[in-house]
Amino acid sequence: MKKILLTLCMLPLLIWVQGCTPATYEIEGYTESSINPDIPVPSNAKLIRIITDSGNRNIKEGVMYELKHIGGEQGLYPPMDYFQKLADTGWDELEEERMGHVHFLKKDNTVIAIEIREDTFKIYEMIKGTVF
Repeated sequence: MKKILLTLCMLPLLIWVQGCTPATYEIEGYTESSINPDIPVPSNAKLIRIITDSGNRNIKEGVMYELKHIGGEQGLYPPMDYFQKLADTGWDELEEERMGHVHFLKKDNTVIAIEIREDTFKIYEMIKGTVF
């Protein structure tokens, strides 16, 4: 009887602890971005929209993808394995230019900005000549 009572008392605690476990994302491989073939994106990310007029004169074009939990809770945890893939393909992060959720990367003469949120990410190709 004590075991049953103890089990019933522990059950709410176990459910609560399980609910506190952060959700994770899964990358199933990579494919080319729809705005630039040199930018890898997770192949299981869903294309949401192409951004042709962002209102920012430094942005050439952009694209928005959905991938559940890619940025962690509230977009606070950048996907390190994705950034490693970008580095492996020649993209160097301009860490001094980072602005909150927005990371800037450069490869050759191309600069991109990647904005990471909880379930989405946007990739912007910057206009050539943007000072970084």
